[in-house]
Amino acid sequence: MMHVHPLADDLDAVCSRIGEAWQLLSGERVFITGGTGFVGTWLLETLAWANRRFALNAQAVVLSRRPEEFFRKAPHLANDLMFSWQQGDVRDFAVPEGKFNAVIHAAFDSAAPVGALDAGQMVDTIVGGMRHVLAAARRMQTERFLFVSSGAVYGRQPPELERLSETDGGAPDIASPSPGAVYGESKRLAELLTMDAANTFLPHAAIARCFAFVGPYLPLDRHFAVGNFLGNLLRGEPLRVNGDGTPWRSYLYAADLAEWLWTMLLRAPSKCVLNVGSEEAVQIRNLAEAIASLNQPALPVTIAKQADPDRLAERYVPDCTEARMRLGLENRTPLLVALRKTAAWHAQNA
Repeated sequence: MMHVHPLADDLDAVCSRIGEAWQLLSGERVFITGGTGFVGTWLLETLAWANRRFALNAQAVVLSRRPEEFFRKAPHLANDLMFSWQQGDVRDFAVPEGKFNAVIHAAFDSAAPVGALDAGQMVDTIVGGMRHVLAAARRMQTERFLFVSSGAVYGRQPPELERLSETDGGAPDIASPSPGAVYGESKRLAELLTMDAANTFLPHAAIARCFAFVGPYLPLDRHFAVGNFLGNLLRGEPLRVNGDGTPWRSYLYAADLAEWLWTMLLRAPSKCVLNVGSEEAVQIRNLAEAIASLNQPALPVTIAKQADPDRLAERYVPDCTEARMRLGLENRTPLLVALRKTAAWHAQNA
């Protein structure tokens, strides 16, 4: 019996929407850093699907510090002949020989455990890594470059501001830097280096400021509230909100994320900087209740702290008008549908 890929519908939809733009990678080589994380896995899934569907005959080299862990997570991708695997650190990997039409730099995402690196290590990994990746891109005669950055570059969103746009001038608070502030400021410096390269030697470079996501492959044991709640759901446990449940967040479904990133690489004008996320805001307590209701009967939800009625709730929600107007990108998957699909995938692949 023929095996059906569990993500076939999502992958078909992404590849169809990108359509003829995939032909820019026909017969070309792509270099991807961070290809084994959550974002990177979706990039590989969609690239492999497009490679077969459109007969692109593309090849990709994927840099990873621990590729053997990925081989256990996604053996179908590990064994796909279009991918070559290079073990190494983003700061000093050996540059592969030959020309690479496209580079996607997605290494070091926010899934790293909070506090796992001190400030110096984090700056060195993100900024030093970007310097090395850009030097590699120059040597590889790269024509198209995509940097997967973060909404953390804006710093703390003013609670009275409904959504953050690309023109908002916020920045991380460096007076008493937290790991989040160091991460955000490091991403800002990496963006600066990207733009400098676009002004000097890169024909095309784009920057994706990523917010929060949900979907298959999302870790359920990290510091993501949505992942923790889904883990509770799959174990049949009560859901616990550690704070007061008032912060506002939004979650773009992973297949939509992949569409946005490939579209930015293949179709965005050079030096384009776009927010990548959903505008469908939800408070954490309501998110927990929505996930709890996926079980029948609904699982109990507890909230650790009483909300202060005189304090505006914290927000981390992007304005994606630019992505919509410039590239026609949309949040195509409503949150409740995204939650159901993520839970179902994890239940099937436990």
